[in-house]
Amino acid sequence: MGKEIIIEDYNSNWPSQFEEEKEKLQEILADKTIAIEHIGSTAVEGLGAKPILDIAIGVNDLNVVSEFVELLEPMGYEFVYHKSFPERRFFRKGQWGAGTHHLHFYLFEGEHWNNQLLFRNYLSTHPEVLIEYHQLKIELANTFRFDRASYTENKADFIQEVLRQAMKEGSKI
Repeated sequence: MGKEIIIEDYNSNWPSQFEEEKEKLQEILADKTIAIEHIGSTAVEGLGAKPILDIAIGVNDLNVVSEFVELLEPMGYEFVYHKSFPERRFFRKGQWGAGTHHLHFYLFEGEHWNNQLLFRNYLSTHPEVLIEYHQLKIELANTFRFDRASYTENKADFIQEVLRQAMKEGSKI
């Protein structure tokens, strides 16, 4: 059984925690990355979330990410291979199932990078959608209390619908 999924109320410290981590990452990765963005629910003011900072890092080539494994290890990051996500490279900080930070490396300005930012920005500017997503997250956390994969999988349709709506409206990233 996995760790219990708990959706916490929005924490106003999340943005500053991201900024602190971003500075450390910039020092270590220097000129090897293009951009570092706060993504996921902790990046949306007012949205409840699992207390895990999701950070997107844009690169020109995902193959260079293998060079980062040793660089990120002293910061507590562990590379986690996901064959079902070939468009992303993933690192976790913290214990398995209880991470505190997740790094997602994407091709800068590629579809997956853009979708992360578009979803974040749309929620930030559409309070009614933010509330709907928050309620969905709470319902799913209650339904799949110890099943993180099912919790995540069952958010997918909502996320895709929000992305379709954002693109239809011409929302910006």
